[in-house]
Amino acid sequence: MSLRKSMVNRGLLILTCFFSFVIQLCLASKTRHFKWEVEYMYWSPDCMEGVVMGINGQFPGPTIRAVAGDTIVVELTNRLHTEGVVIHWHGIRQFGTPWADGTASISQCAINPGETFIYRYKVDKAGTYFYHGHYGMQRSAGLYGSLIVEVGEGQKEPFHYDGEFNLLLSDWWHKGSQEQEVALSSKPFRWIGEPQTLLINGRGQYNCSLAAHVTNSSSPQCQFRGNEQCSPQILLVQPHKTYRLRVSSTTALASLNLQIGNHKMVMVEADGNYIQPVAVDDLDIYSGESYSVLIHTDQDPSKNYWISVSVRGREPKTPQGLTILNYQTTSASKLPTSTPPVSPLWNDYNHSKSFSNKILALMGSPKPPTTYNRRIILLNTQNTINGFTKWAINNISLTLPPTPYLGAIKHRLSNAFDQKSPPENFPNDYDVMKPATNPNSTYGNGVYMLELRTTVDVILQNANALATGVSEIHPWHLHGHDFGFNLKNPPLRNTAVIFPFGWTALRFVADNPGVWAFHCHIEPHLHMGMGVVFAEGVHLVKDVPNHALACGLTGKMLMSNYSHH
Repeated sequence: MSLRKSMVNRGLLILTCFFSFVIQLCLASKTRHFKWEVEYMYWSPDCMEGVVMGINGQFPGPTIRAVAGDTIVVELTNRLHTEGVVIHWHGIRQFGTPWADGTASISQCAINPGETFIYRYKVDKAGTYFYHGHYGMQRSAGLYGSLIVEVGEGQKEPFHYDGEFNLLLSDWWHKGSQEQEVALSSKPFRWIGEPQTLLINGRGQYNCSLAAHVTNSSSPQCQFRGNEQCSPQILLVQPHKTYRLRVSSTTALASLNLQIGNHKMVMVEADGNYIQPVAVDDLDIYSGESYSVLIHTDQDPSKNYWISVSVRGREPKTPQGLTILNYQTTSASKLPTSTPPVSPLWNDYNHSKSFSNKILALMGSPKPPTTYNRRIILLNTQNTINGFTKWAINNISLTLPPTPYLGAIKHRLSNAFDQKSPPENFPNDYDVMKPATNPNSTYGNGVYMLELRTTVDVILQNANALATGVSEIHPWHLHGHDFGFNLKNPPLRNTAVIFPFGWTALRFVADNPGVWAFHCHIEPHLHMGMGVVFAEGVHLVKDVPNHALACGLTGKMLMSNYSHH
């Protein structure tokens, strides 16, 4: 079954929906095999040709659809010629398979050019997920795709819908990701700037506008023949139906706001967990987050309606991303006659906080424990190290070692990384509202060793950056776990946002043996050191493929063991 139908009239690509009863019939629990090749290729995501990182000739990569309880097997071959690659399965907890988490230098070695690595893991929980590169800044290069897990056989969602669509949101630069890496690591520091385009399912428009006819845009009206890689995917609906929109953000930088003209959205899922249904006019979504919303097609069926994506949290220098909700009773080529919805002001954080506070756990959902065993307080600062601009946590900027932590800890290689535990707090007299008196920081790669099955509280504290009066949004993503946060009927999530000068509290149970990244999901921020590493119960991890550890000190150990046989 294809997501794509033939082009109509003006050649706009229609994204058809999957109907839930078809999914139930087609997706029986099983092992699902995929054979992928990652490669660079020329593409025009926003009508400007450039180089993207694709999978099997596709951008974004192929969508994986599975049923809770299925085993996913991805045979991934690196065709990049001159650089390694890994893929992280964002939101999949990897119980029993921490080596398949897809984090270079943490769970595995990067896959070398020409080599093949087999990811094998179980999707244990229904929900809306995605995957992306987790090596260098390969997510910025376009290495991402959707991962949808349906409920298991005999199970039902706690809500009804007639059909569904998938919206994978991302941002796009015309400057290549390798040049961005060099800029971020330069002295003097060179910021990558704001993205040129916002993409919806890998499609945007840079040199034209879908809404030029109803706005003061200086760009010409888009005219599509039907074969452009940047033509929007239209959501085709019937009147008086309920549709599920699965929305994920794999942006490298931008926080986003989603709106659908004249249609309210009812949020029902966040990061793979059900939440209390709540109606909203617009949806804030930060990098690393995913939601499901329900819309009811109860508007005038003789019209079509804008779906718009706008920048939040940073001064917008990137045009809205647009596509169309098309009622099938009218032509898909009939553009909306109203202007696209206007998002809340980019710095209206009261709106942002009000939105976040509406997200509550569905009644009967699992709750985090009421007490904790250990509390770790992490201060998020911008610093300098020998004249280089970096981000640091408790004054340590993360630099990953050449030996994957999973192998180093399992095989007790004490010289593979810093054995000293990183700081668990910051000085009481540190003023988070002002630039640091001493901005100097240090590099480090120590690990927070967590006792298995204990409850851990993490307090994330945002602070002033190097420039006076500047503090940025940071969405933090935890691998291998869901957490509750702010502890008032807390929804379980895997990504939480810290607002400028703000803080947030997370609570999770260290119940998943392995080594797990916890980091800002903004790609350049992680590249500049904004992350920490947790480890728990690594001695219990079994069946780690040798290929996952065939680099650094574990690689030498494996070679030595082989030579003695």
